[in-house]
Amino acid sequence: MNAGLDIAFFGSSLVSAFWNGAATYYRGILRALSESGHRVTFYEPDAFERQRHRDIEDPSWAKVVVYAGSGTDGVMRALDDAKGADLVVKASGVGVFDELLESAVLELKRPGSIVAFWDVDAPATLDRVERSADDPFRGLAPQYDIVFTYGGGNPVVRAYEALGASRCVPIYNALDPSTHHPVQPGARFDCDLGFLGNRLPDREARVEEFFLSAASSLPEHRFLLGGNGWEDKAMPENVQRLGHVYTHEHNAFNCTARAVLNVNRESMARYGFSPPTRIFEAAGAAACIITDAWQGIELFLEPGREVLIASDGAAVAEHVRGLTADVASTIGSAALRRIVNEHTYAHRAAEVESTLDALRRSHNGRRRRAVAAEHPSL
Repeated sequence: MNAGLDIAFFGSSLVSAFWNGAATYYRGILRALSESGHRVTFYEPDAFERQRHRDIEDPSWAKVVVYAGSGTDGVMRALDDAKGADLVVKASGVGVFDELLESAVLELKRPGSIVAFWDVDAPATLDRVERSADDPFRGLAPQYDIVFTYGGGNPVVRAYEALGASRCVPIYNALDPSTHHPVQPGARFDCDLGFLGNRLPDREARVEEFFLSAASSLPEHRFLLGGNGWEDKAMPENVQRLGHVYTHEHNAFNCTARAVLNVNRESMARYGFSPPTRIFEAAGAAACIITDAWQGIELFLEPGREVLIASDGAAVAEHVRGLTADVASTIGSAALRRIVNEHTYAHRAAEVESTLDALRRSHNGRRRRAVAAEHPSL
């Protein structure tokens, strides 16, 4: 891009990962865009106790505007403040005022600007819209200049096109090497298999299958479970609950465990092509990753060499039982090399810039043709 853009981004939270799995993704993409010369303002609500559980201060690469999570005065002031931005983004899953924001950001369109919907949980959005013919988002999707998604590949692109979206482009999760990287192991996280993930309705059964059943079959091995919501869940005796693990502790967690497990939510696994942030965080720390099977994993990591694939809990247990420290180190090192070379947020920011450049050229071409048709003598 020739000149940096003023970007107004309405999302769940940039400064807190508390019940907010999109935080790492937001930070990586927006930091990389800032480093490319764009100016970012992130608007987030004071909701779900996230401001009480901040894990970063306001960053130097983005202005953070926190508005009240109840009553509409704060969000309306935020929308007014965003007027004049070159790129206005409404992310999915803000948690409060979602319907209001989905329609209100479209009113910020002006000549030369772009208004985008950025879906950080496309399976949830698309499943919700499919269930309800009256969902207001059905009529709004075609009005956005572009829909970015956090993943989903062709299945998600086709679904958005069926809703009338003018263009849908997946911008996958990635690695920010400045925040996720190898560190010294920490005794607190010593285990044979570790898993980080909040307890969610469409993840719990898969965690039972891939993590808890594997732990039950390996009583002599040590398993660690981090994340919110697991306090009252029955666990095998060899599983230790950690509760919320702050982002700044993730590197030590990933570097200490013999292997770390990724379990996609059911909807993500069904759509495929949806690598979660945990995959890239762990690979960035050179962790040996065991993941549930889902379509598209080979686009990011090579099965058997850079990542281990498991079809069920028994396969997870088999991997854990036979995994030596040397093999785990070899797989983790290969994953780190692949991710650093191909899948950093700098790569993703370049994809966003290229997409926006093409969109602006298309808009400018349409405007020139419209002017020429109206004034043929010019």
